[in-house]
Amino acid sequence: MDSPHSMLHAATQPALLPGRRFLALFLPTWPTDWLKRREPGLKGPLALYERIKGGLRLAALDAEAGRAGLSVGQNLADARAMVPTLTVREIDRPVLEAVFADFADWHSNASPLVAVMDDVTRFGDLVLDITGVAHLFGGEGPMLRLLLTRLRALGYTVAGAIAPTIGAAWAVSHFARSQVVENPDLEAVLDALPVNALRLSPAQIAGLSQMGLKTIGQLRPRERKPLQARFGLSLLQRLDQAYGLLQERMVPRIPVAERYAERRFTDPIGLMDDVLMTTHDLAIQLAIRLEAEGLGGQAFHLFLYRVDHKIITLSINAARLTRDPDHISKLFSNRSERLEGEYDAGFGIDMIRLAVSSVGELDAVQLGAFATRDGSEDLDQLQDRMSSRLGPLAVLRTQFVATHIPERAARLVPAMAYVPQASAEPSIGLDRPLRLLPVPELVAINAEVPDGLPASMIWRRASYRLIKAEGPERLGAEWWRTGQRLQLVPPFVPKPPEPGEKPEQPPYLPDLALHDPDAGSRDYYVAEDAQGRRFWIYRQGAYGDGNWYLHGFFA
Repeated sequence: MDSPHSMLHAATQPALLPGRRFLALFLPTWPTDWLKRREPGLKGPLALYERIKGGLRLAALDAEAGRAGLSVGQNLADARAMVPTLTVREIDRPVLEAVFADFADWHSNASPLVAVMDDVTRFGDLVLDITGVAHLFGGEGPMLRLLLTRLRALGYTVAGAIAPTIGAAWAVSHFARSQVVENPDLEAVLDALPVNALRLSPAQIAGLSQMGLKTIGQLRPRERKPLQARFGLSLLQRLDQAYGLLQERMVPRIPVAERYAERRFTDPIGLMDDVLMTTHDLAIQLAIRLEAEGLGGQAFHLFLYRVDHKIITLSINAARLTRDPDHISKLFSNRSERLEGEYDAGFGIDMIRLAVSSVGELDAVQLGAFATRDGSEDLDQLQDRMSSRLGPLAVLRTQFVATHIPERAARLVPAMAYVPQASAEPSIGLDRPLRLLPVPELVAINAEVPDGLPASMIWRRASYRLIKAEGPERLGAEWWRTGQRLQLVPPFVPKPPEPGEKPEQPPYLPDLALHDPDAGSRDYYVAEDAQGRRFWIYRQGAYGDGNWYLHGFFA
């Protein structure tokens, strides 16, 4: 009969995904290393403290302070007594978390899938999914050495590991020397590590120590139900994730772009002109790939990776799907003009990546003697360039709205967000003025006969004699905008009159009484005065009870 350990070992093999590879980076003294880079004058042992329950305790140490015997959680007064030359600063966790997030984004120059592992701490642990990426660096070993070497050159203390699971890569980077763990060696490497390598809570680690379980190899063959009952399901989850029995997902910091082109430089560049020239070359490479797939893109993103672990991001949008490299490069050129001196290449840029998102099908266009061009594409490209130079809210277009109320029939929207709507196009036969007032203004109208055409108008204390007028054109109110439900009027049934009484008359129902009373119908007239000025006026409500308004002017 097989032992539980051998049964678990057999179950591990089919569950492990041999195609996935993860690289974990462990920076134990990152807060103090970053502070030393920001303040080069800091010397000697350095520690960061925080206030905990009214006391001051150490929250982070550099390597020199650790060698002096100090530890995280120690009282600040005791630490100063042990190391009189200790330099201290108060820790600012929100700032460190934000800076470390940018630090993690910079590592997307090695792999597009980068995440911060915040299970134990909010800063200090990174994981990269390097599946299918390591060959660009000559293999997993050279890739790991490159990442460790460049971080150490920047002054960071770092360890790293590559393994087939996230949990294993984290465990090896924290509790073993930096190495590449192959799939067949996963169990042997993990079995030799302490139980702390499973990212457990302090209470779980203390409980396992009381049971005499020091290593993962001693924990793994134990019965699972008693372990779950005492330590919770999280212990078994961490164990299964480390050995590949349970898949652990990472949340990338930067959304993954499936289509991109990139270029690495042996000698870093710094001039914006060099960046734009490289962007044009990358746009050509990206256009070739998009054309082969029959696609175009509307959103393009440029990532500039500086050698000092910083990243500059520029994004542009197009009004329509495109893969024209000249147009894309011009958009980035106009976008760079808006930086206004904020561009800083630091010590140089060693990699540039151009990615595309919001892709869609884009068929090839006939170019030649029989091609017909209506100018709409040139207009869209002009609006794209103006928006990238002046800002997306500086270039507006008129968009029609599906309504017959004149002041609601059109609105201004950013040219980048303009979407034509065939159902909202106005009717060609309607007589509409070239200019509408922002708000219809109240006027006084006199008619020659009741309910007749207007004969004179008083607007803004000036009198106008109207010699011509035509109309009315009735526009009904939009009852669905009032939020009220449609009320059906029952048929009128008169009651038999009493002796000496008049027959009951039906109640007066104003025009479209089913609508909101405050939004009655409008009767529009086109009126012309003696000087040839033509006005667009309307009466709202019934004649005698309604008001007259001036709404616009004709040419």
